[in-house]
Amino acid sequence: MRNRMDIEFSALSQNESFARVTVAAFIAQLDPTVDELTEIKTVVSEAVTNAIIHGYEDNSEEKVFISVELNDDTVNLTIRDTGIGIQDLDEARQPLFTTKPELERSGMGFTIMENFMDEVKVESASGQGTTIHLMKYLSKNKALCN
Repeated sequence: MRNRMDIEFSALSQNESFARVTVAAFIAQLDPTVDELTEIKTVVSEAVTNAIIHGYEDNSEEKVFISVELNDDTVNLTIRDTGIGIQDLDEARQPLFTTKPELERSGMGFTIMENFMDEVKVESASGQGTTIHLMKYLSKNKALCN
């Protein structure tokens, strides 16, 4: 089965939960395990929060874009902003690194994404924004690959 969804919403912190629940509802048609659904929801929360806080620096006039593609038992997520971009991508992907310590940010966003997803690709350019591509094979698919 192949299915796709695209959403965009204002870069407001309160929309993070909307994004998480909407993506989870769409993915539910593949009948993921509770753990898989929780991991995907967590990753969406991390990526959307990063876009709002770091990409736009809480500029609610901007938009966050999410695309979800379901292909058999594979979930492909793309979360994108058109914000300030990431200055040093290698540094940003290091555990505990944050550019917002005053906001008590843990600096674990990318680490969480990498632990919960099977594939994580990040594209970012200064002044042009950041795009995060995430892929997860659901357990039914993993069983077929072994």
